[in-house]
Parts: sequence; structure tokens; C-alpha cells
Amino acid sequence: MINLLPPELKTGYRYARLNVGLRKWVAMFLVALVGLGALATYGLLTFQQSSNHYNQRIADSKLTLQKEQFNGTQKQVQDISNSFKLVVNVLGQEVLFSQLLKQIAAAIPNNANLTGLTISQTKGAIDIAAIATDYKTATQVQVNLADPSNKIFSKADIVSIACAASGAAGANSQYPCTVNIRALFANNNPFLFINSKGTKKP
Repeated sequence: MINLLPPELKTGYRYARLNVGLRKWVAMFLVALVGLGALATYGLLTFQQSSNHYNQRIADSKLTLQKEQFNGTQKQVQDISNSFKLVVNVLGQEVLFSQLLKQIAAAIPNNANLTGLTISQTKGAIDIAAIATDYKTATQVQVNLADPSNKIFSKADIVSIACAASGAAGANSQYPCTVNIRALFANNNPFLFINSKGTKKP
């Protein structure tokens, strides 16, 4: 087909087609630019949100760690304090038996023998067993142990006294009487470790 249009008109149509194509490309470029801008904005907002979230988590973790360290330190201090109190309590009830036995033996009257010492479940008390030649001597054991000049016990009570009949089966012919006494340590008893101050004064 022969195009009989004037050259100027043909040139105008050609540039018109080029302009239409150029406008399409410009429109597509603008759409792509807007899309890239929206994508960048979304990414920036997401990044900022994630950053704020992690910053908050870091702050919460630091606060939790500080609380845990404080609670842990406080618990350690409390444990040390409880251990110290326990040590003081144990030492306060620790009896220096080597010295105590000598003092009790010195308090036992003639015609009587010490046969046993038992730490009582009663706090600060001790059970003492002895044998004696007669009832009077058995009671004298309690009197001597309760004597404050001994500096051993604040009080000593007779739990039981039993004297076997002469010639009874199994009876001790020399010491037929048995006495059991429960004694309470005096507060200033020098035979408790905590009152002994560890070493004697020179």
C-alpha cells in the first residue's frame, strides 16, 4: 500500500507514536518508582519496629538480670546469715566433755559412782546416771550437782531412785541404789564451748 500522506504529516504521526510510547515508559517508571518508595518505606518501618522490639527485649532482659542478681545476692546473704546463726547455736550447745566429766566426778560424793551421761532432747539439759551404796548417798548426788558453787548446772532434779533389796538377783551388793538425774546447764557454764572463748586465759 502506497502512503500518499505529506512528509510533514508522516513525521508528525511518527513523533506522536514516539510520544505515546515515551509517556507509557514514563508512567511505568513512575509506577515502579512509587512501588520502590512504598517498599522502602515498608522496609524502613519494619526495621524500625523490629529495632524497637529488640531494644525493649534487651531492656527487659537487663532489668530481669538485675533483679535476679539482686535476689541471688540477697539469698546468699540470707544463707550466710542463717549459717552463722546455726554455727552460733551449735557452738552454744557444744559441751566440752573432757572438762565437764572432771567437774561432775569431783561433785559425786563418796560411796557413789558415775555410770552414764546422756544429752537430753530438752535444750541445754543432760541426763546423769549414778550408783550409790544407799538411798541417802543417792540423794546426795542430786544435792551436790545442784550446788551453784560447782558452776555446772542451774538446777538438777531427781528423775528416779531405786534401791535393790539385799541379796536380790542381779543386784550390785556394793552399790545397790541407782539414781537418775536430769540437770540443766547454767547460762555461764564454762564447760560449754561458746562460754570457754576457745582458749583459756594465760
